[in-house]
Amino acid sequence: MDKKTVVDILNEIGLLLELKGENPFKSRAYYNAARIIEVLDEDLETLVKEGRLKDVKGIGDALSKKLTELVTTGKLQYYEELKQSIPPGLMDMLKIPGLGPKKVKVLYDKLGITTVGELEYACIENRLLSLPGFGEKTQKKILEGIQFVKQFSGYHLYSEACQEAVKLKEHLERTGLVIRCEIAGSLRRKKEIVKDIDIIATSHTPRELMDSFVNFQDIKDVVAKGDTKTSVILKSGINADLRVVRDEEFPYALHHFTGSKEHNTAMRHRAKAMGIKMNEYGLFKDDVLIECASEEEIFEKLNLQYIPPELRENAGEIEAAERGEIPVLVEEKDLKGIFHVHTTYSDGRSSLANIVDRARELGYSYIAITDHSKSASYANGLDEERLLEQWEEIEDLNRKYSDFTILKGIEVDILPDGSLDYSDDVLGKFDLVIASIHFHFKMSRQEMTRRLIRAIENKHTHIIGHLTGRLLLSRDGYDIDIYQVIEAAREYGKVLEINSSPYRLDLDWRYIKYARDRGVKFAICPDAHSTDGLEDVKYGVGIARKGWLEAKDIINTYDIQQLLHFLRRM
Repeated sequence: MDKKTVVDILNEIGLLLELKGENPFKSRAYYNAARIIEVLDEDLETLVKEGRLKDVKGIGDALSKKLTELVTTGKLQYYEELKQSIPPGLMDMLKIPGLGPKKVKVLYDKLGITTVGELEYACIENRLLSLPGFGEKTQKKILEGIQFVKQFSGYHLYSEACQEAVKLKEHLERTGLVIRCEIAGSLRRKKEIVKDIDIIATSHTPRELMDSFVNFQDIKDVVAKGDTKTSVILKSGINADLRVVRDEEFPYALHHFTGSKEHNTAMRHRAKAMGIKMNEYGLFKDDVLIECASEEEIFEKLNLQYIPPELRENAGEIEAAERGEIPVLVEEKDLKGIFHVHTTYSDGRSSLANIVDRARELGYSYIAITDHSKSASYANGLDEERLLEQWEEIEDLNRKYSDFTILKGIEVDILPDGSLDYSDDVLGKFDLVIASIHFHFKMSRQEMTRRLIRAIENKHTHIIGHLTGRLLLSRDGYDIDIYQVIEAAREYGKVLEINSSPYRLDLDWRYIKYARDRGVKFAICPDAHSTDGLEDVKYGVGIARKGWLEAKDIINTYDIQQLLHFLRRM
């Protein structure tokens, strides 16, 4: 069992214990264990196999036995029994923004509410108003949260669906039964949230391939099974479709099932204007197949430059391809350094030294350490005294490495009036300042826009972090005039972050191309809180590609000297 699954189960046990009203120390022990396992440097299975798990600080004998059972058997009886003791709908209610375990327990104990549907009805009937800790505002917020959850029901984060899709693809390739196999759909287009997984494959023995597919260990239910298409539901709750086509049909099917629908419609119209019929089976001129060995050849036959999957949203890509103006999109290998990294100095889970070591292993030549500023008490923000302590460690590490540079950075809170969370004297000593909003989200559109613009006007600001503040499938961004903010960034020469956290992916790709066309520069940042989080930049690169960005549009593709020169000119 992989580490992520173990961590998820430990966190779920903590939630289940809270829902049952158990001693808070008990649930906290599982939350702490989840954090400990998440940042383990050693392989979890090796620790279990060698009986050394109990030696890990924070993992006692009881937890060690449960983890050993979970890792070695793939199941934990205690967890299964705990799930059976709680109505399953209570866990669904926890997905509603603003509802935590304590409030869900009150709803269950006092009103007997066990499902989201029952909760919605109770809100409509004003039954929450008399409950302790509730009120009219809380009830209204819960009702809004229910609508939000319903709006995105059946959607999944790109990162989660991508991991599942890769495992499925690797399983199919290991069978030896596929000729070609690719992930398609919105995953291939790198949409930030997706509904399902689409895989296209070719095989000499499609029936045997389908048999192998439905026998994959991570499949929960088989919805439909045939020789050309099989649909399943994974244990993670994600739907997955496998389509098997003839090998000569593969390029056409891959293009068609990559989508989007709007792109496909526009492509068919273009083909029709040229006297060509286009569908998932091929390109046909007078009912004769126009043979294409690859997607590239399909575009060539339609007199178009190749359009990368990320751009296929019918957002001007076909017209650009006709003019030969499809950009050379940024790739992860173009990034020479990373910004927006948190350490144990604030709310990170890895030490500064470990973060630096991992960044060097990943091939970067510089990093900006950007822990939280002093107002962020919720995140152990740094006061001036602790800043000096961190800077001393940074200087020691810079003396240690001749091939790597550590920049003194900060993620400084933008206060409600738009000022930044340190004096000008302190701000002037940082190499790089990321300014972000972390609280007071409910300001008016005019006030919030002005708040951001004032931060942009500050001479010490280099980058605006996670511009809209959205949390995917959890919270909409705050209300701002985003075009006015982008215009301010252009006017003052500030950089906009593409936050690579799979929970944010902010700035939204729909605004990136507009900002790029206005001359705004970007930084692809992991918003990492551990060494593992450094690798999240790949998700940000996908969003940058959807926003039509090239390497030259992104400041962390610069070498260190170019970067320092750029920052000093801002």
